[in-house]
Amino acid sequence: MSSHQTGSTTANNGTAKNGEILLEARELKKSYRRGGGTFSSETEGPRFTAVDGVSLAVQRGETFAVVGESGCGKTTLARMLLRLVEPDSGELRFDGKNLLALQGAALRAERRQMQMVFQDPFASLDPRMRVGEMVGEPLAIHHPELNKTEKQERTAAMLQRVGLAADALRRYPHEFSGGQRQRIGIARALILRPKLVVADEPVSALDVSVGAQVLLLLQELQSEFGLTYIFISHSLPVVAQVATRIAVMRAGKFVEAGSARQVLHQPTHAYTRELLAAVPALPSR
Repeated sequence: MSSHQTGSTTANNGTAKNGEILLEARELKKSYRRGGGTFSSETEGPRFTAVDGVSLAVQRGETFAVVGESGCGKTTLARMLLRLVEPDSGELRFDGKNLLALQGAALRAERRQMQMVFQDPFASLDPRMRVGEMVGEPLAIHHPELNKTEKQERTAAMLQRVGLAADALRRYPHEFSGGQRQRIGIARALILRPKLVVADEPVSALDVSVGAQVLLLLQELQSEFGLTYIFISHSLPVVAQVATRIAVMRAGKFVEAGSARQVLHQPTHAYTRELLAAVPALPSR
């Protein structure tokens, strides 16, 4: 389906015909009111559309990347997919369920299967909590049947799996580097063994070499745990390393979507070609 037909490219291009869909969104829209004070009405004043009729279908086990410049709406989209932000309209299905219709315990049960890795490894961790408490907190919430020892063992095992020493349990976030903090965030996201992980610019705040190590870790964990990733980034070189499919976002819409090879090497939209022209060289895979 082309953008000429619908005005909004759907990100179904490049999928295997028999691939099982884990997450599907149809015509998601979200707008916000510009400016205004604390006591202004949500209905007052002009609005801008952050996400404008985006549709996508993400297969189990793949890495679906959304790439675009700052302000294009990709983070708003990511948060809508997890229902951290409510869409104004559209449909959203996760693992066969109508996610927008779920409330209360039913929604919490699905949220266990959907986790997020945030952009800023400094701001996303509570500085007052020990790392062991922070990473193990989802277990305390969703698995109250586990005793203290069991929770601590699972937490320690996950921290070790992401490359942190056993003493990390007792330490605080400020004692770790940026790359280590992002590993803590990854451990917290994976402690419940989710089906879907949304990674919102997970390496943009890190040095290139440290970011490369985190990307490699994410790929290893995906293979080991059978994870599905939605990867949000402004960087084509980054998504070129990890994506199976790519959607290019501009001004709230997908302007192009397809397999990583097609989008990176045979782009059809002028905006995609502009983004690629600004990159000296893409990494080989």
